[in-house]
Amino acid sequence: MWTRNVRLQEQAEQLRSGRQDLMTAIEEACDWVERAEPALAALLPEEGRRERLRKEALSLQRRYPDPADHPPLYGVLFAVKDLFHVHGFPTRAGSQLPAEVLSGPQASSVTLLREAGALVLGKAVSAEFAYFEPGPTRNPVNPLHTPGGSSSGSAAAVAAGYCPLALGTQTIGSVLRPAAFCGIVGFKPTFGRISADGLILCAPSLDTVGLFTQDIAGMMQVASLLCRGWRGCPSLPLPVLGVPEGPYLDQTSPEGLRAFEEQLARLQRAGYRLKRVPALPDIASINQRHLRLVHAEMARVHARWFERFAALYRPLTAAAIREGVTIGIQEIVEVRAGREILRTQVQALMEREGIDLWLTPAAPGPAPQGLQTTGSGLMNLPWTQAGLPALSLPAGRAKNGLPLGLQCVAGWMRDEELLAWAAALETALAEQA
Repeated sequence: MWTRNVRLQEQAEQLRSGRQDLMTAIEEACDWVERAEPALAALLPEEGRRERLRKEALSLQRRYPDPADHPPLYGVLFAVKDLFHVHGFPTRAGSQLPAEVLSGPQASSVTLLREAGALVLGKAVSAEFAYFEPGPTRNPVNPLHTPGGSSSGSAAAVAAGYCPLALGTQTIGSVLRPAAFCGIVGFKPTFGRISADGLILCAPSLDTVGLFTQDIAGMMQVASLLCRGWRGCPSLPLPVLGVPEGPYLDQTSPEGLRAFEEQLARLQRAGYRLKRVPALPDIASINQRHLRLVHAEMARVHARWFERFAALYRPLTAAAIREGVTIGIQEIVEVRAGREILRTQVQALMEREGIDLWLTPAAPGPAPQGLQTTGSGLMNLPWTQAGLPALSLPAGRAKNGLPLGLQCVAGWMRDEELLAWAAALETALAEQA
């Protein structure tokens, strides 16, 4: 097991106040990365990482000599999925394409974090172009298993304690699934709530910038910096929890369902009210529509690159692009319209049944063994398609000792409420464990 506790809010406060020396924190993090990376491969190799970070930390100290002026993330390290453009780093998107072909202006999410005093630890490994061809990253809890994907390195870096924060993206389940597999918190905000500029996109109608931390307190802090129009997390009564019964939930493995029922029982003992509601009866068509949209938009994003470099694409990515080329504009219009239709249906069901928050397994089960697959994102797919805010909370372990996640989904633009409710759920799950 290659994990250590590095909690964002706690470390940020210690660095700002001077209780933790910035240079010492940099050295400790680099020592740990150098020790663990041969086993995990969460980051893209970088010659001179330690020296670069020393220089950046020194520059930060000179810029803010008075601790009273330290910005909120002073000296905090963060990893960036290799789909984001970052000044000083090449972007390869997990592919073999020439980096100069994929270059672009720095993502505004990276800029905001840097302006808040955070330092880029490095680029994190991504599945090729955020699709299904995995990179070399291993799960820090058990390196014989996948960390999930496509934000593989981002989740592994936070779970391993390289850094307390990482940026990822979700097109199907690429934030919540790896968070669940690695035993950390993953947050996918409402679609568009965090700017997706400065990224190599997979499917622009679905792609959402997501975040990884080790706990909800840290997630609240970074969400307040990156989410547009942040209102602050309110103090709320316990939510009514909805369980979407039917064919959607049936996609979970038997072990995953048993664990989910145990999680629900723990929450009921803590005083939460559950409502089991038939939902998403047409999940098979929702799944199909989603993948058709992904493939159609991938084909258009990659048109000029694929024409020149098709031989450099891995088989699953190339097959998706070739299928996408065959999808006509009329079908694209229809499947894009399906996003809002689904959102309206889900919101109406929540209102009719008095549900504040959906709870589901964050993945069909624990992380699969091996690195041939990053696992299934079907439990995350409909919520991504609807654009609703969702997160994965650590929620115990499977029989083989691997982490399990509990997925929480709120209504449109209720990101603040989602995180406030998740903080209470986090406490309840810990107390009832």
